[in-house]
Amino acid sequence: MTKSVVAVRGLRMAYGSVVVLEDIDLAIAAGEIVAVTGVNGVGKSTLLSCLAGFRAPAQGTVTVLGGPPRDNAAFWRDVAHVADQPTWYPGLTVRELLELVRMTHEPVTGWCMAAEELIEVFGLTERADASPLAMSSGQRQRLSLAAALARPSRLLLLDEPEQSLDAGFRRELAGLLRAGYARNGGTVIMATHDHEFAVAADARVIQLSDGRIVPEPADSP
Repeated sequence: MTKSVVAVRGLRMAYGSVVVLEDIDLAIAAGEIVAVTGVNGVGKSTLLSCLAGFRAPAQGTVTVLGGPPRDNAAFWRDVAHVADQPTWYPGLTVRELLELVRMTHEPVTGWCMAAEELIEVFGLTERADASPLAMSSGQRQRLSLAAALARPSRLLLLDEPEQSLDAGFRRELAGLLRAGYARNGGTVIMATHDHEFAVAADARVIQLSDGRIVPEPADSP
């Protein structure tokens, strides 16, 4: 039996008396892309925060890469997380930032992309020598995603990666996650509102409603 990269059993999360997630069970394998969907406030970001180790379950267990997620260097060597845009290093250009990310993970032992390749693929050629602070929100989102792929990882957690991206580039990103990252053994878990983006990435869609996973409809007789 293939060992799950992520295993969640009986997860419950609450903020005070408000229950956000209830009785969540998940098993996600290497090379799989999973899209968590649902309306705002349904618990998508909270689930990703639990997988990243930022929040501890009120009940249940969360196992990532064979153990509980922890906010430490060993965990983050294997896990990349893109949510809110990061605080950019002052004085670094787009190219320098991507090269720095790559350099801090040398020697490179897993799948990732070189800085110049990322600059081209993510449409940042004309802004390669600019500061991220001088770019549009869409360009900064592209850079955040590019930085996650500038380093090797086994698990990629994406919180609404489609935000600020035009429809054409969303399709390109979906293809890159599918044919690049996942095909080479990486696992992607993303919260998204864009069903077409999830389909283009060939993702298994998990819908949340009232903090629970909506069961898949039974096959028609």
